[in-house]
This record gives sequence, structure tokens and C-alpha cells, in this order.
Amino acid sequence: MDPTNRGPEEHGKGRSGDDGARRRQSRDPLTPDFGHQAPQQSRTVRLISGDFLLTVNPVDGSEIEPCRPGERPDAPVRHTGAQRVERERAAAPPVPPGPPAPQMPLLERRDERDRLVRLLARGRSVCLTGPAGSGRTALLDAVAADCADLAPDGVVRLSGYRRTAGELMYGLSEAVHRAPLYRPDREGLLALVHGIGAVVVVDDLELGGAALQELLDATPECAFLFATTPDVPSPAADTSLEEVFLSGLGRGASIELMEHVVERALTDEEANWAGDLWFESEGLPLRFVQAGALLRQRDDLRAAQERPDGYEDDPSDAPFGRAGPAVLALPSLGEGAAPAALLASRLSEAARETLRFAVALGGEVPHQAHLPALVGDTHADAALGELALCGLLSPAGPRYRLAAGVLTQLEASGYGEDADAHARSAAQHYAWWAGHPSVTPERAVAEADALLASMTRLVPGETPGQASVAVLLARSAAPAFAAGMQWGAWEKALRSGQEAARIAGEVAEEAYFHHELGVLALCTGHLDRARAELETSIGMRGALADKPGAVAGRRALALVADRSGEPLHSTLPGEEAPAPRHDEPAPPPGGGSPAPKPLFPRITDTSATLITHQPPPPARLSAGRMGVLRGARRNLVAVGAGALLAAVLGTVVTLGATSGSEDPEGQGATTEQSATEDDGGSGLSEDEPTDGPATGEGTAGGDAASPGPSGPATPSASGSPSPDASESGTPPETDDPSSGSPSDSPTQDSPTPTKRPTRTPTTSPSHSETPSETPTDPESPAPTPSESETTTEPSMSDSASGPAETVTASATEDVPGPPATA
Repeated sequence: MDPTNRGPEEHGKGRSGDDGARRRQSRDPLTPDFGHQAPQQSRTVRLISGDFLLTVNPVDGSEIEPCRPGERPDAPVRHTGAQRVERERAAAPPVPPGPPAPQMPLLERRDERDRLVRLLARGRSVCLTGPAGSGRTALLDAVAADCADLAPDGVVRLSGYRRTAGELMYGLSEAVHRAPLYRPDREGLLALVHGIGAVVVVDDLELGGAALQELLDATPECAFLFATTPDVPSPAADTSLEEVFLSGLGRGASIELMEHVVERALTDEEANWAGDLWFESEGLPLRFVQAGALLRQRDDLRAAQERPDGYEDDPSDAPFGRAGPAVLALPSLGEGAAPAALLASRLSEAARETLRFAVALGGEVPHQAHLPALVGDTHADAALGELALCGLLSPAGPRYRLAAGVLTQLEASGYGEDADAHARSAAQHYAWWAGHPSVTPERAVAEADALLASMTRLVPGETPGQASVAVLLARSAAPAFAAGMQWGAWEKALRSGQEAARIAGEVAEEAYFHHELGVLALCTGHLDRARAELETSIGMRGALADKPGAVAGRRALALVADRSGEPLHSTLPGEEAPAPRHDEPAPPPGGGSPAPKPLFPRITDTSATLITHQPPPPARLSAGRMGVLRGARRNLVAVGAGALLAAVLGTVVTLGATSGSEDPEGQGATTEQSATEDDGGSGLSEDEPTDGPATGEGTAGGDAASPGPSGPATPSASGSPSPDASESGTPPETDDPSSGSPSDSPTQDSPTPTKRPTRTPTTSPSHSETPSETPTDPESPAPTPSESETTTEPSMSDSASGPAETVTASATEDVPGPPATA
């Protein structure tokens, strides 16, 4: 549940009667019969940014698309007076639990107060400059109360702590106008704030120079009251901005303020000590509030010592532990000037642990609802009241921070020794809390400073595991900041998360942060930055095979290309270009035969494999005979393997028949070379056709021979390679020097180099009438009818014909050979 909205926890508590025996709801969503399922709150939020429709998706990344006309929001309307009061009350820091702190009077500030009111009433903007701890916030509250009825849009209170000019303008627009789930673009924002007439009070301003002038130029109908410190850059010289300096209090006013804190009159000794402190601190009101807290703690310790004899009390019940010596001396002047360590030593353990978390978070104090979980004490929320009563806290927007100078004093006292461990514990807690469905984006935005401080402490990642915790927190908080339309906090969370993911080596999370940064840059109009971030994200997600994320990134990148007018490249950085798929390899520059390639090319990218049907080429006629079917040269692995097996078996059948009928010495012509990757130039190449037209038949003796039943193989002297030789793995070789294949390379199994005959099988009518389904080699030369030149090859084994006949017998039963010619 939301720790900031605690309700009655009745679930699981048994009661008498039938209500106590009520069956508990099932947690399994697949068993709806055992109780009604509570609907899960979706974390996906759809909002409109300018003319974009933004869907905040915390899983795959936000999606952005042009906003359709029917989905455009209505024009923003102004808040009523009652709504402005309610918003101001909700934006104020919560009242700390515990006894109420005494109200501090505004001493010696009457002249500054009247002057500020007069300037604002004339529509002039004023900059109130004073050192930290000079009481600027108290003066702003008084002036805001006096100017409540000066402007038509009332008084708007904003916090300038770590805010830019754009964020202040968006905050002003949200305070005056009501536009749910709509964030205008730059032009729309300027149009909205241009017509606002209000007294804008900005505390802790950190802007100056041109940025401050930009804010004033955009809001000509507003009167600003800024509160800054002297170290903030001064406004430009031509800026129409009045400046009022705020100094410290006088000695009398300082002692009076201390008496209001102690709630009694000071003794002469205490007054002299307060005078010395006034000279040391230059009259800063914060120092006297803290000094008064020291005197009040001293009174409590003295009261504990003056109890009657015999009165025993449990030391654990004492507010500041066991009492000290009977006589308590006043703090030293150094302790009065830097009282944070002494004040903290007299507080409860929960309050001191809260200070350790605040030091670890750079001065950001967690909300009081988070303290029980962080500290480990159910009553730790009361620690915020102790710290506020001692003057160790100061309001900062809807939250509290450590007062000026307290962080440095506590770090010097050893409160920052375990800062990394405390920051890690806070980050783990906030990661769970920000991702909980009951936490609204508005509540997460109110706690944004503490969440960002946790990430900032962990991002260097010096301790193992810190960077991963920061990634988890950024992953949970960034979508909530985006849904709350606080894009300054959104960008800071994304930057911290991206750096933490890079350190931790979490590529998927880093790709997510790059995608979100690209979407954010697109919404703000920075197209070049959006393109760079999205291309980086798409490349990472492509390497990780994250298809949903890559699709979301490509959609956003297409929108960037549409807005910028630049073409969208098909191949992005980090992605491999698809391999070119051609039916024929390009010839080498030297004009020779291309290098042999494997019979079955490895398919490395299955997603890019394309299977198409190509029309068969027209059959060629040569010497009055029609060409036989050309075998498939390149196809899928399974189809190629089957075709190869059939071609090899058919070749064996042909060789067996030839060896028994036409060899004058009774020895069959065999081939033993296989198509492998090591054949060099004699192996099977993709450029060599598997089948071709047959021409120029002849026998070993030179006499013409009629085709036999099995299609006898005859040597050919043509320059075209033999079709059967390419399918059986035997490279074609001739004595013709014009042939592209070498004619003198020996086989792998032959001990002596020999010349191989090229065989031309006879064609059959059934083959000539069947068109080929596979594209043929357009570069292979067409054979011409000529007299075949005979070449002989000595037998490599006396038993070569025996195995060939055996294979023929088995092959004819399984694989049908080509039909015999008439």
C-alpha cells in the first residue's frame, strides 16, 4: 500500500461470527471461482505533449505518435479561487508530528516588508538577496499574505531549488490552469503564461543572467518576488528587476528571538553568551533558533537531575538518555556557532538515524511516511518533529531539507561514514515504493528530489552492486516522473540510470534509457539528439533480439525522420546489413573462374532468408536435340541434399552401364573426386551448371555410338562443363585451352595426374519436354555441336566396375533413372 496514505488494515484480522470466517480471496488469477479478483492498476499512462500522443510504457519503452484530431485536449481553463487555495495547501510541506513548534515572530523586517509590497503592487519584479539562514522564507510568507488580492490570478508559490526557467514556467502554468494529462509544447506554453496575471513568489532561486531574463520576458503580466543567495549569478544589467538586500538582526532582536524559542527570559549569563554569539554569527536568525534549542535541551536535562530522591525512572523513558552532571555549563561559543552535532547528540536514536539518511542523500530529508521503513522503527515518523523543533530543517517546496550549514557540520561529526550503505537502503526502498501500483505519479513527483539524490550517490558504483540498485530505482521512478509530467526530473533519472546501466553492464536497461531519452528529446523538439539516442537504442536492442523494443524505437525514429525531413536509413549503427542474395556470384576482377564455394552455404541470418518462385528459362536446342533438365544449383539445404543424392546415384548407374559395354579394355570409367571445400579450383563451384545440353557424342575409339538403355557417357571436347560431372562432384576437364577449368589437376585419390573425360548423357523425350524449375546459369556458354576429342583414363583399380555395378543394382530400386531413348 502507499505508505503516505495509510488506511485501516482490516485484511487478515479475524472477527467473530460469519464475517470472521469469510473466505480469503485467492491470489491466483487463474482461479476466479475462489473469490473476486481485485483489478490490477495499469502503469501505462497516455498523455498529450504538444501535438504528440505519448504512451508511457515502463516495460518496452514509451511510444510516441502524432495526436489525431479527435484526441486533442480542450483548451486549459483557469482554477477558481477555492481550487488555488487547495492547491497551495497541498503543495506546502507537511506539518511535523509531535508537539507544535512555537511561532517565530518576524523581527526587524517591517521596512523590507512594506517596500516589497509596494513594488509588487506597482507590477515591479523584485529580487530579495540575503545569506542562507537570514530569514528569507519567513519574509516571503509574510509578503505573500499581504499580496493575496493584488492580482487576478492570486499568489503563486514556486520553489526554485534546482529548477530551470522552463520548469518554472511549466509550474506557473499548472498552478493557474487546469489541463489534466496535457503538457503544451514550447509555443503553447508561452501562449499560456503570457496571459497569466499573478504575484509569483519563488524561493531558493538558482537562476540568473539570460535565463532569468527569459522567464521575465515570457510573463509580462506577472510580478515576481525572487529569494536568492549572494552566490547566485546576478541578473543582467538591463533587467527591470529591483533588488533588496536582507541583513542579519540586531543584538536586541536576536536575544528576543532566542527567548521565543526557549519560551522564557534569559539569564544574565545566557544573555552575555547570546551577545557573543550575535557578534560571531552576524545576527543570522537561524543561528539563534538553534542556540535557543540548545538552551531548551539544557533545561530539560537540568529538570531531570532535580527530581526528588527515591524517584526512579527508566532511563529509556528519558527524552535524552541519562542525566549528566549536577551543574550544566553553557555551550561554548564554537558549539553555539555550529550546534548541529551537539543538538543531534541529545536527540533520540530514530532522529539521529534520520540525520544519517539525510546526509547520505545530500541534505534531502525523506518524507515522514518513509521513515519507519528506512529507520526500522514504527515511531520514527516523530523524528521529523524533533529535527524541526531544533532548527535543523528548512522547508523546500513540498518537502524538508537540512538547514543551511547543517550538512557540513554533520559530515564533520562522522554522520557520513556509512553514507553509501544508507543511500543504497534508501534506493532499494524507493525502488519498491515508486513501482507500487498505489503510488500516484503526483506523489512520486513530490518525492523526486530524494529519489534523484539516491541515484546520484550510487551512480559512481565504487561498491559492488550499487550501480544495479541505481538502475532498478531509475527504472521504477522514470515512468512515474514522465506520467507526472515533470520532465526535468524524468531527464535526470534517465541520465543517472543510463550511466548506472553502463557501469553495471546491463545492456538491455541501457537501451531502455537511450530509448526514453530519444522520446524525451523528440517531445522537446531536439531532433538531432532524438535521432542519436534512438539509433543507439535500436542498435543495442537489435543485438539483444528485443523485437518489441526495436519496433517501438523504429516507430519513434520514423517520426523523427518525418519531422526533420531527412530519410530514414534502412541500416542503423550497431545493426548488420543483410547479406546480398544473388543467384549468381559476381566474376572476379581478373576474369578467371570464381573461387569455389561450399556445396551447401551456411545460413547465418534466418530472418533474412527469402524464398521466391522464379519462372523457368526457355529450353535450348543444340544439334537437333533438346537439353535435359538442369539441376537445382542453389536452393534450400534439404531440397539440395535430395537433388544431389539423386544425381550421384544416376551418375553411378550411367558409369556402370558404360564400363560394361563400351570400354575396349573392360574397365569402367569411374570418378572418385568429391565436391569438398578443399578441392581448390577443381571442386564444385556455384558458377558451374549442374546440367546442360548434350552435343558431340563419341566413343573412346572415335566411332559414333548410339545411346544405350542407361545413357552411355561419352567424352566431349566442348568447352562447356559436363552436367553430370558437376552433380557427381567431378570437375570437367578438357584439352581445350579456352576452357575456364584447369585440365591438368589430378584427383584426390589418384596417385598419378590424369585427364578426365567429360561425359554427355543422352537426352530423353520426357526430359526435354519438362521445363526446369530452377534458374539456369546465364553466364555458362552454350555448347556447340562438334566432334568429340577422346581422352582416356587408366583404371585405378581392377575391381572398380564391381562396386559400381553393386551400387547400380541398389540404386535402381530406390531412385528411378532417366528413361531410355528410343
